[in-house]
Amino acid sequence: MHAPTPIHQRDRPGGTQLEPAPTPRRSPAAALVAGARPRQWLKNSLVLAAPAAAGVLAQADALVSVALAFAAFCMVASGGYLLNDVSDAEADRRHPRKRLRPVAARELSAGAALAAGIALTLGGIALAGLVSLALLGAVAGYVALSFAYTTWLKRIPVIDIATVASFFVLRAVAGGLAAGVPLSRWFLIVASFGSLFMVAGKRAGEFTALGEERVMTRPTLAAYSISYLRNLRTMAAGVALAAYCLWAFERVRVTGGSPFTELSIIPFVLFVMRYAMLVEEEGDQSPEDLVLHDPGLRAAAVAWMIVFGCGVYLA
Repeated sequence: MHAPTPIHQRDRPGGTQLEPAPTPRRSPAAALVAGARPRQWLKNSLVLAAPAAAGVLAQADALVSVALAFAAFCMVASGGYLLNDVSDAEADRRHPRKRLRPVAARELSAGAALAAGIALTLGGIALAGLVSLALLGAVAGYVALSFAYTTWLKRIPVIDIATVASFFVLRAVAGGLAAGVPLSRWFLIVASFGSLFMVAGKRAGEFTALGEERVMTRPTLAAYSISYLRNLRTMAAGVALAAYCLWAFERVRVTGGSPFTELSIIPFVLFVMRYAMLVEEEGDQSPEDLVLHDPGLRAAAVAWMIVFGCGVYLA
């Protein structure tokens, strides 16, 4: 005997519409924490990428600056999520997963979410300013782009995908700015196309998982075809992999160091292959949820960090 589905449906002319299902009520504090989406702070670990590649994380001042950059992005990202939830509340109520977000589920009032979102955003910008003007510029740019995405850019096909990928790239660039590390062109290429690969994969998963509901829940998906999204994902993965391989071979040739940097190509490729497979199977799950829930992705990520770290710190 199957448990009853939590999604109620009713037939209307033109198709089936999802209605928000009754869920256990959370306290206002719990709803606010859920709306801030702390699980998605995993994305902000990208600020470690450039300092780790440069081998400066063992320096106390660099480590403190990167930690503050991480905290600043956690604050502005959570503020952006709350503001976006207020803007998208009606559309989220028609989404099979997003309907359970606190604002969409009416567990958190729009006013409270708006106040908390503004406070977190301003706090994150102020914290970035304590580190450096360069980091302040990166965080302020992230906030401005996030506002533009919420109010306008998410409705423009292609631009919506590029904007979400830019959020990942800004995090990676901000880590280098916080630690005072110069960013190589190889790093920027891998960060840019790796981000595009993950976003295109998520959009392809949403396209398949949402079915006919995709037009109501994410209107830009109506402008795409599944073949376009898969081709975009394949192109982005190819460029990211090629750039990473070229960087790894070039680094060993220039530094004359250990072969660990070259060996890091193996877990990097395995991670990309596994992620590409999972977005076909798991639908519209976010990248951080896939990484947290899948043992294969976690193993590839840990293996890459170990081998890559040996290449940087033992060279």
